[in-house]
Amino acid sequence: MLAAAFEALSQTFSPLLRGLLLKSVALAILVLAALGVGLEAALTHFVDIPTYPWIETTLAVVAGLGLVFGVFYLVPAASSLVAGFFADDVAERVEAASYPDQPRGTPQPVLRSVAYSIRFFGVVLAVNLAAVLLLLVPGVNVIVFYVANAYLLSREYFEMAAMRYRTPEEARALRRANATTIFIAGLVISPILLVPILNLITPVFGMAYMVHLHRRLAPLPDAGTRRIEAEAAAIR
Repeated sequence: MLAAAFEALSQTFSPLLRGLLLKSVALAILVLAALGVGLEAALTHFVDIPTYPWIETTLAVVAGLGLVFGVFYLVPAASSLVAGFFADDVAERVEAASYPDQPRGTPQPVLRSVAYSIRFFGVVLAVNLAAVLLLLVPGVNVIVFYVANAYLLSREYFEMAAMRYRTPEEARALRRANATTIFIAGLVISPILLVPILNLITPVFGMAYMVHLHRRLAPLPDAGTRRIEAEAAAIR
């Protein structure tokens, strides 16, 4: 598992994935900026106390500091959304470079991939906003942030990697059958989320890592079967 993580990390910064990494980081920053603006608007609304200007100013300063921490906690949500736009491109390059003699996966339809990411984005956003609310409970919020994102992001990235070779139902079944291993892999991804700036590589690194893990956990479906299923899906 660690060998797969180191291989994915080296590929993330290599020419193989560098272009996708830069695009992913740029999009993640835009998503974070949008989330930050929304969070600031919400804080401003609740800080409005015109009768006592000094209290309003104090609360505004506190809210500003809270915004900084809040954006940090929104990185996993941004990562889950960004992953949907680059998952297949990352997987395609990793498969070609690391498994040239094995069958390539089939890219997901764009709408399905984006819809999948948006659904996960909502879940991850809700969990991490809950972690923000736990800032007043030192230690607990960090544990919640670390463990919850290890589970959520590893689940999303693994299913995306598996769905290149399987139906969504089969990918979920495979993930459930290997739930402990995949969660432990998520614990390898989560520490990166704790490092500012570096945490922006999460969508590319996480996807590359899960491509390797998927290959190690399960044999690929028969190529002929995949072709027949693809043709049947096209007819439908």
